[in-house]
Amino acid sequence: MSTPRGPLVDAAWLAAHLHDPSVRVIDLRWYLSGKKGAEEYALGHIPGAVFVDLQTALTPPVGPGRHPIPSPAQFARAMRRAGVSTGCRVVVYDDAGGSVAARLWWLLRGYGHAKVHVLDGGYPGWLASGGAAEADAPAVPVGDFAVRRNTLPVVDCHAVDSAREEPRIVLLDARAPERFRGELEPVDARPGHIPGALNAPWADNLEGGRFAAPEALRARYRKLGVRDGATVICYCGSGVTACHDVLALELAGFDGLDVRVYEGSWSDWARDPDRPSALGG
Repeated sequence: MSTPRGPLVDAAWLAAHLHDPSVRVIDLRWYLSGKKGAEEYALGHIPGAVFVDLQTALTPPVGPGRHPIPSPAQFARAMRRAGVSTGCRVVVYDDAGGSVAARLWWLLRGYGHAKVHVLDGGYPGWLASGGAAEADAPAVPVGDFAVRRNTLPVVDCHAVDSAREEPRIVLLDARAPERFRGELEPVDARPGHIPGALNAPWADNLEGGRFAAPEALRARYRKLGVRDGATVICYCGSGVTACHDVLALELAGFDGLDVRVYEGSWSDWARDPDRPSALGG
């Protein structure tokens, strides 16, 4: 099997390795409102892909924000049910530019599983390339996945409160500009953003539905103040799409970055009326 380099694979690579028993494909489609991932999966998915529900399988009922990080035990159970084993290579996809899939990429790596990739272009790109689809859920054997380590780079609200006063730390908000500015808030307690944060919408990491070239991503994040060796804290509404910025920063090729995710993100910050907020750009 040819070994992919970096955190992404394309549709051509996946098509060539789709029936390799050491490759596990995970469908992580999820929507803030409206459609349901399980229903979309049932209508059609990449052959052999296993559906994992972000909301129920990868989100504990209690924790900071709307999508707290699963415990090692919860995460291991979800991965074993999805057929993930210690030595396998995981490819995860969604239909939203990788904005959901990047969360599982980040979780797997932080919990010690290095062989994980996001399908660049996701399900729409797969179909556009001529990839087949099926509606039946495959029967996969239970995997032997185990959490090898816990190196998830997370911070809480107190660390963020201190960091926003520190000019050497770059605080990035991955939400859409209208949510960052406070013009629209469909789900969280109040509109706005954390004072001192800069808007780095996850969608701007893409060109034509796929991740932009490394040099374009590097130029984008340089404009936001990211430099080699910097500490960067990414957040979003609930900590999911923040991982898209984390992935983009890795693709950009900066040296020595310390990139962390604010676990609870705006959904955690906005719950406390005593925490400051900012409106506008």
